[in-house]
Amino acid sequence: MRKTVRQAARATVQLAGATALGFFSYLFVTVLLFSAAATVTVVGAGILPEAVLLLRRVAGAKRTQVEAWTGRKIPEAYAPLTGPLRERLRTAVRDPGTRKDLRWMAAYYVYGLLLLLAVPLWLVGLLVDGVLCGLLRRDAVVLPLISRLADLDAAWSTALLKPSPSALLAERVEELTATRAGAIAAHGAELRRIERDLHDGTQARLVSLSMRIGLAKRAYDRDPDGARRLLDDAQHQAEEALTELRHVVRGIHPPILTDRGLAGAVRALAASSGLDVTVQVQGLEDGAESGARVPAAVEAAAYFVVAEALTNAAKYSGSDTAEVWLAGTRTGLVVMVRDEGRGGADETGGSGLVGMRRRVAALDGTVTVTSPQGGPTVIDVELPCVW
Repeated sequence: MRKTVRQAARATVQLAGATALGFFSYLFVTVLLFSAAATVTVVGAGILPEAVLLLRRVAGAKRTQVEAWTGRKIPEAYAPLTGPLRERLRTAVRDPGTRKDLRWMAAYYVYGLLLLLAVPLWLVGLLVDGVLCGLLRRDAVVLPLISRLADLDAAWSTALLKPSPSALLAERVEELTATRAGAIAAHGAELRRIERDLHDGTQARLVSLSMRIGLAKRAYDRDPDGARRLLDDAQHQAEEALTELRHVVRGIHPPILTDRGLAGAVRALAASSGLDVTVQVQGLEDGAESGARVPAAVEAAAYFVVAEALTNAAKYSGSDTAEVWLAGTRTGLVVMVRDEGRGGADETGGSGLVGMRRRVAALDGTVTVTSPQGGPTVIDVELPCVW
C-alpha cells in the first residue's frame, strides 16, 4: 500500500505540472490570437515570430515533463527563425513544427486537466485500496489509475509533439551538411600540414642530399677523402630525411596502431606523455591479430583525440596525472580523457579542440568537453562503428 501511495503521489505531481502548463497554454492562446490578428498590420508583423518562439518554449516544457515521467526524450525539429522579418514570418507560418505544436495545444485543451480526474480517485482510492490492501491483503485497484492518467498524458503528448520523419530527415541532412563542411575543412588543414612538413623538412633534406652526392661524384677522382666525407654527410642527410618521412606518416596513420592496436598505441602515448597516466581498457584487445578490431579510421580518430588531450593536459592543466578510458560498446567506441588540473579549457584559444571536434564529427561522432574553473577537465568522445 505504501508503494502504491508513493507512486500515485508521484503521478499526481506529474499531473499537477501538466495542469499548470495547461492553464498557461489557455493564457497563451490570447497572445497567439492577438499576434495573428496584429500580423495584418505592419506594426504587429514582428509579434508573430516571437509568439511562435514562445509556443516552442511551451512545447519544450511539455517535452521536458514527459521525459521526466517516461525517461524517453521527445526530439525537436524546428526551422530556425533567423534573418529579415519577412523570412522569419514565412518560416513561422510554414514550419511543420509550428503546426504540430498548434495541434498539440488544441488537443491539450481537452486532456490538459487530467488532474481533475485524479482528485476523486484519491478520495475513493484511499478508502477502497486501504480496505483491499490493509484488511484483505489484495492489490490496490483505484490508486494505480492515477499513474495510468499520467501515462495517458505522456503518451498523447508524445504522439502529438513527436516530429514527422520528414522533419527529422531534414534536420539530419542539415547536420550532415555541417559535418561534411567541417570534415572538408579538417581534411584541407591536414593536407596543408603534410605539404608544409614535406616541403620544409623532407624535400629540403632530399635536395641537400642530391647536391652532396653530386659533389662527391665530382671530387671522387681528385679528392677521395673529401668525397668520402661528402658521402658520409649524404648518408646522414638520408637518415634524417627518412626520420622526417616517418614523422609525416605517423601524422597520417601511426604505424603503431597497425602493430599494437588502439589499446597498445594509447599505452605508448601515455608512457611518452610526461604525465602519470592511468589507462583503462574495456572490450578492446591489444595487437593486430587478437580478435575484433576497431575500424582503421575510428582507431586513428581515437588515437589523435587521446594524443591531443594528453598534450593539452601536459602543457596547460598544471596537473601531473591524467586518466584515459577506452571502451568498446555494442554500437561503437567510447574515449574519455580526464586530468585534475586547473580547468577552464577554452576552445576559442587554439585549434586543438576544434580540430578534435572536426575529426570526430567526420565520423558522425560526438565530443563533450567539461572543464570548469578549478578542474577537472574531462573530454568524452563517442565514435559509432560496426565491429
